[in-house]
Amino acid sequence: MTDYRAATQALLSEALFAPEAQLGQAVDRAYSRDAEMHLSAPGGRLTGPEAIAEGFYLPLRRALSHARRRDEIFIGGENRRDYGGTWVAAVTHYVGNFTAPFWGVQPSDRLAFLRAGEFYRIEGGRIAEARIILDLPDLMRQTGRFPLPAELGTEMLFPGPATHDGVLPAPDGGAESLDVVEGMLAALHGYDPDTFDSPDQTGKDGYWHPDMLWYGPAGIGSNYRWSGFVKDHRESFLRAFPDRKGGDHYCRIGDGDYAAISGWPSMTMTHRGAYLGVPPSGEALTLRVMDFYRCAGGRIMENWVLLDYMDLFAQMGLDLVERSNALD
Repeated sequence: MTDYRAATQALLSEALFAPEAQLGQAVDRAYSRDAEMHLSAPGGRLTGPEAIAEGFYLPLRRALSHARRRDEIFIGGENRRDYGGTWVAAVTHYVGNFTAPFWGVQPSDRLAFLRAGEFYRIEGGRIAEARIILDLPDLMRQTGRFPLPAELGTEMLFPGPATHDGVLPAPDGGAESLDVVEGMLAALHGYDPDTFDSPDQTGKDGYWHPDMLWYGPAGIGSNYRWSGFVKDHRESFLRAFPDRKGGDHYCRIGDGDYAAISGWPSMTMTHRGAYLGVPPSGEALTLRVMDFYRCAGGRIMENWVLLDYMDLFAQMGLDLVERSNALD
């Protein structure tokens, strides 16, 4: 039986590097006639293969010359949420020489790795729905025009899993991996405002392994162990958004030692404290989220996180592209 994960991966690669004259046919093979693509800001929504080719693939290919996908995680499974469907999910980088503007971001004329989180719903061997978060602030950082203060954690290229098996993993154990992640998410809702700890996250029976690695988007960066996670992300986020509520997910899947979740948006919150240089506005905000996990021995070892910070900062009144371009 054809592995729908591998078939989808091949179709996505073909759509990216097919000759431009053949792009329309390649996108037609990958996407159903009424497919919808939801893109992180400022990309918006595209409907149908022609709009997807014109609105996503052509601008990306023209900006990143000779673009290729570099998949670090590529998994699939049946959606545990009521939204339903068979999905594949990926952590990837779009790799190429950044030689032309992309969505207003000015090029560097150098090699660039545009990190992305992706969820695709599959029907009849084609993509019926796509949701993609592109880390544009990180692309700006690579050009030397980073629009935010210095990273809270360590900035790095998103690494693949330490076990090097994140692309089309052996499927056994996917339900158990997702069980671990769902247990962690349920316990994460509550937290101590003094220590920023949540129940059952750490310790002998905690959901996170003591040597957990957390890889975050530009603005946050990456960190090591729970103490690093609190210091470099959790504390500043909860001070800024103390009433945040998450978990509104359209998709949760498990595949082997991996699980992936996404909400569009996942989180609602109020901007009550300064965050990454932006003073509190008091505004109600939403946040689109994609999380990818590797589990081992019933605990979470690694977590890759994509957040639509272009949309979040726009809600806070800040155009990150405009600020980046003003740094020239």
